[in-house]
Amino acid sequence: MKRILSLAIIIAFTAVGSGLADEWRIDKTHSTVRFGVSHMVISTVHGIFSDFEGTINFNGEDIAPSSVEFTVQTASIDTDDEKRDKHIRSDDFLNAEKYPTMTFKSTSIEAGKDGAFTLTGDLTIRDVTKKVSFDCKFRGVIDDNRGNTRAGFTAATTIKRDEYNVSFSGSLDVGGLLVGNEMELELALEAVKVKPKDASDEDSKDSDG
Repeated sequence: MKRILSLAIIIAFTAVGSGLADEWRIDKTHSTVRFGVSHMVISTVHGIFSDFEGTINFNGEDIAPSSVEFTVQTASIDTDDEKRDKHIRSDDFLNAEKYPTMTFKSTSIEAGKDGAFTLTGDLTIRDVTKKVSFDCKFRGVIDDNRGNTRAGFTAATTIKRDEYNVSFSGSLDVGGLLVGNEMELELALEAVKVKPKDASDEDSKDSDG
């Protein structure tokens, strides 16, 4: 009984310290990580990263005390052209073999109006970590027909890839770069609330000794 009471106290203090935040995990099946880079000045090439995971901690209503961690597998890049994808995986761009992941970890969130908020954190690509801010939108929470609670978010930012040692360019005779330096990142994320473990499991553990 004492152990159960102690566990309850710990959980209570943890909840207070995290702003009563719950854990939500990204549902890859219903989420997209998309990017765009200009090509030869006159057009834009888009692509996605198909392998990623992330965790969001928030209480389902107030976004301010939330936190986000996100990881992308760089080898999962897909621009619908295998030759181009292979080049992007090389050291000219992401060097997916040496740097298999890109990561983001939030440091602050500033709430705005009508579900808008600014998410700031540390973005690591290759061997460089820089602070970036995403313009985000919280699209609400809904219960699905399987007993899960889901939340939707969008996020967008623009980074300069040469600041992350992704410096391949190539100049055009008419001026400008073959591949643009600015990279647009757009995320459409659906997260599922992690259900707490069955209380009876904890009770049975305590009763064993």
